[in-house]
Amino acid sequence: MLRVEARARLGACDLDVALEVPAGTCLALAGPSGAGKSSVLRIVAGVVRPDAGHVTCDGDAWLDTATGVDLPPERRSCGYVFQDYALFPHLNAWQNVAYALRHLDRGERRRRAVALLERFGIAPLAEARPRTLSGGERQRVAVARALAREPRVLLLDEPLSALDTRSRARAGRELKSTLAAIGVPTLLVTHDFTEAALFGDRVGILDEGSVIQQGTPADLAARPTSAFVADFTGAVVLTGTARAAADGLTHVALDGGGTIVSTDTAEGPVAATIYPWEIAVGAAGQREQGSAQNHLAAQVVSLTVLGNRVRLGLAAGQPLTAEITSTAAQALGLAPGTAVTATFKAAATRLVGR
Repeated sequence: MLRVEARARLGACDLDVALEVPAGTCLALAGPSGAGKSSVLRIVAGVVRPDAGHVTCDGDAWLDTATGVDLPPERRSCGYVFQDYALFPHLNAWQNVAYALRHLDRGERRRRAVALLERFGIAPLAEARPRTLSGGERQRVAVARALAREPRVLLLDEPLSALDTRSRARAGRELKSTLAAIGVPTLLVTHDFTEAALFGDRVGILDEGSVIQQGTPADLAARPTSAFVADFTGAVVLTGTARAAADGLTHVALDGGGTIVSTDTAEGPVAATIYPWEIAVGAAGQREQGSAQNHLAAQVVSLTVLGNRVRLGLAAGQPLTAEITSTAAQALGLAPGTAVTATFKAAATRLVGR
């Protein structure tokens, strides 16, 4: 079990976090740039000392500012995978991995390094230099190096950010299977909620130095506690003022015009959140048949093709994003400037205070 409590003034950010990561699980910290994510990793690794706090691993104190304990990085048994992987360009793959095993003789270093590369399926590339490897291959060498000394904690800093779009999906799947097998606490930071949801057994949303919500990816997406969390997890956020209505519903008068209803209970200023795939789009003035009670007049601003789906940017008093099938988009003849009706259910419309 990794336990971290830290308070520190870091530039414009006041960091104040308390985290627990059980063995064999991954906690993904997600948030915007400048939120303090990478600083948490550096505190665990011993590169940054907080103003106050402690770091323990299985009860062993690595840091305790109250008693003066502050183990140097080389004594903290952390495997650290940097954002750009930080491989030595003049060393080949097995030598990069073996660099973490400098306390052993050369023959044993090579044997262990090649065994790790074999574990990640890249032993045939043991003699290759980093510049000749793909992004995913470089990532696997970096993870192998981080695991070479059998660390008690694995730290990952934006592990997919250095990869191109084609490499990212495959490398993500490979890294996820690796994390499932190593059995140590893993702390990962990313600015991308999708990436956090892929790797994290739990996800903590970090903003301005504090974890404002933590839970499983599904919990955060289904029950955001703030407009910031809803927006960060990919929801559409509409602001307005709520009041109780008949039949247990809540009416929300939207800023900029229009009214929607929700099955949530709220009063006063709120943020209404809906996910793009919950929003149906029809011809202007046409209301989709079914139980959906929310209908907003909108205009298409942009269309982005995502495989067999299309993501629509809509203007409806406030910006909306809808995701529909390519077939539906073609049938409606959608293009920038097309007038449409956006429709979504009251039950899919969640309300949080603001």
